[in-house]
Amino acid sequence: MDRTRKKFARNRGFTLMEILLVVIIIGLLASLIFPNLMGRFERSKEEIAKAQVELLSSAVQAFILDVGRCPKDLQELIQSDDPKWRGPYLSKREIPKDPWDREYQYKCPGDHGPFDLYSLGPNGKLDERSIKNW
Repeated sequence: MDRTRKKFARNRGFTLMEILLVVIIIGLLASLIFPNLMGRFERSKEEIAKAQVELLSSAVQAFILDVGRCPKDLQELIQSDDPKWRGPYLSKREIPKDPWDREYQYKCPGDHGPFDLYSLGPNGKLDERSIKNW
C-alpha cells in the first residue's frame, strides 16, 4: 500500500516546465491566428460598405428615373414632397452609416458621373481605400 501512495504522489500534477511549454505553444498559435482574423474582419467591413454603396446608388438611380432629377441629399430617398416621388426607395426607411460609423458622402452633380456616392473608408479620408460608386 505504501508503494501505491508513492506512485500516485509522483504522478499527481504538471511540472512548471510542462505548464510553460503549453503557455508558449498557445501564445505562438495565437500570434499566428490573430492577425488573420483581424484582416478578415477589416475586409468584411469593406465588403459591407461596397454592398451599401451599390444599394444607395440603385436607390438614387430609381429616384432620378421617377422624379427626373437627383435627390438634394440622401434623406430625400426616404421622404420627399415632390409629386413625382414614389418612395421610399430604401426598404428600412433609414440611411445606413458605413461600417466605420460615418455618414456616406453624396454629391450631385458628381465629379465622376451623374452623382458621386462614397464612404471615406477605414482611414476616414478620400483615397484609394475609400469605397466609391465610380
